[in-house]
This record gives sequence, C-alpha cells and structure tokens, in this order.
Amino acid sequence: MNVVTKQGQLRIIGGEWRSRKLTILDAEGLRPTPDRVRETLFNWLAPYIEGASVLDLFAGSGALSLEALSRGASHATLLDVNVSVINHLKKQIQLLNCQKATLLNQSALLFLDQPVARTFDLVFLDPPFGKAMLEPCCKLLVNNKWLTDDAWVYTESELSPSQLVMPRDWTAYREKKAGQVYYTLWRTR
Repeated sequence: MNVVTKQGQLRIIGGEWRSRKLTILDAEGLRPTPDRVRETLFNWLAPYIEGASVLDLFAGSGALSLEALSRGASHATLLDVNVSVINHLKKQIQLLNCQKATLLNQSALLFLDQPVARTFDLVFLDPPFGKAMLEPCCKLLVNNKWLTDDAWVYTESELSPSQLVMPRDWTAYREKKAGQVYYTLWRTR
C-alpha cells in the first residue's frame, strides 16, 4: 500500500479546462508527467484526440487522461492500484463536472487479462520504474485485442525505445527524453 504524504498541483494545459489547477496527491512512486512533456505529447496527438476513447493504465495524478478529456476525448478509463489516489482523482473529476471518466481501483495486468469490454484509440502507459510491467502490458493490449485498428500507445520508461521489446507491428512514431525518462508515442499498425 502506498502512503500518501502531501498534495501538489497539476495544471491542465489546453482545451475546455485550460489553465485549471487541480490538486494531486504526492504518493510513493507517483511521477506526474511534466507540463512541457504533456504539451509535446498533445501536440503530437492533436489530429487524433477528438472523440478518442482513452485507457490510462497507471493513472497516478490523472494528468494525461484529464488533458485528453479537456481536449475532446470522448471517454477515459483510469486505473490505479492505490485507493487513495483513485479517491482523490474522483474528487478532481467531480470538481471539473466531468461525466466522461471511469475510475477503477485495479491492477493494470489483471485488467488487461480479462475479456475486452471496449476497445481504445489511445492508451497511456506509465508504469512504476524498475517493475518490468511495460512490456507485459503491451503484450496483453495486443493479444487480448484492447486496441482499435488505428490506436496509439504512449509510454514513459527508464529505458530507451530501442531497449524495449515491443509488439512486432508497433513503430516509434515520436520519441524524446526528459531527465531520466524516455517518452514515446507508438503507432500500433
């Protein structure tokens, strides 16, 4: 169980909730995606975000999903194993009066290993570092058919994209490094 220690802030960069500041919990292992990384990512995704169905497998601060919803995504499903983080996200989503988000207090690997209820156009995959969860999640996304035909998968990792064993049909569309984090947008077809 992660221990919650204090709160920080998250600023939504664009869209309906542009410049809104929300509180985030400072929980063990939580690494909110910085503003400049989110800005770069959503510039990459600009033509694809409107109407997208989003899956955020390690939601944490919710920064990526909230940004996607603010910019026109149709729905986001956010998962996190820390119940305190999920409860806090629920309050933030209520503050935004958002009806387009589903929160699940569940392990990403267990979620992906069940029958598919819906497919997703965009997946955010930012697992805890050093836990070897990125590649198994990607494998389950493909093998269990969680992705639409034209899906995008965004990853954050301590390893460079060339060091990862990703599904055969995926290609790194865009990639950058910020500090010790490699972030990559993958084309899945």
